[in-house]
Amino acid sequence: MQHVKIPASDVSRKPATPSDRGSSLRHESEPRSAAATWSPLRPFIASEHRLGLVMARRRWTGWLYEFGRFGVKQGWACLFGGIAVALMIGTHRLYPAQAPLARYDFLLLSMIAVQVALLAGGLETLEELKVILVYHLVGTAMEIFKTAVGSWIYPEPSLLRIAGVPLFTGFMYGCIGSYLCRVWRLFDFRFARHPPRWCLVILSIAIYANFFAHHYMPDMRLLLFALAALAFGRTTVHFRIWRDHRTMPLLLGLVLISLFIWISENIGTFTRTWIYPSQSHGWAMVSFGKLGSWFLLLIISYTLVSLINAPRSVRGDHDAHP
Repeated sequence: MQHVKIPASDVSRKPATPSDRGSSLRHESEPRSAAATWSPLRPFIASEHRLGLVMARRRWTGWLYEFGRFGVKQGWACLFGGIAVALMIGTHRLYPAQAPLARYDFLLLSMIAVQVALLAGGLETLEELKVILVYHLVGTAMEIFKTAVGSWIYPEPSLLRIAGVPLFTGFMYGCIGSYLCRVWRLFDFRFARHPPRWCLVILSIAIYANFFAHHYMPDMRLLLFALAALAFGRTTVHFRIWRDHRTMPLLLGLVLISLFIWISENIGTFTRTWIYPSQSHGWAMVSFGKLGSWFLLLIISYTLVSLINAPRSVRGDHDAHP
């Protein structure tokens, strides 16, 4: 990752601190982070800011503070997903087998409550909720097809389901959309050489179609990987942890997110929330090849989020690419 400076015309100025040389600050017109507008977090944010000013007096403590801040921001962005994983683990270990409400139905009601709480608390916007719901529907449709052809199963009973798919499963996809929406705002994403969004829409449609078609036709996954590399290969994401914007190849960022989703999937199968045929007689690690599937699904989610969060260029507030 590199340190970069966003042009002065694109940022609002604040008094410099010892770590602020070449720093870039938030544009005045940009919406504030939900973390900053949520009243229970305001005392923490004020204390954390004072801590940052103290630690920034030395280079190595400044880097340590920024590393910690990166982890806290990522954790905050993963709020919905983290709660979902905690619910899977908790219900696997503690949920009564004879409870009148099936475990899957309890997961559904819990995730609905979490989504309502995030919206009511201002932690997600209505526009972001629309994206999450669209991805929810996209994921549920694929789940219905995949369970029908035996790609994986949900081994426990439930009342609230469509075919063999419990309705809570759509929220597992919604967690990914929620994370992307939140991380986009929290890290003040800017882009260099972002691919056209119409290009991403076409790529996403092709990816989604292949998840169905490869059961009856040759799998086009390798071609889709190549097209994704071509689309994102030159794109750099500029993200702000504290004062400064850092840079990373967007393609690398997408791969890393896919890795964490794959880890979460291993937790999901370990808790027998869903299982693959190879796990019917006992848990085994999910095939590493599934990482590629999550990478392709992540592109669909990324495309949906980019349609409401127009990618901003590092040179200004206009779209990085139409």
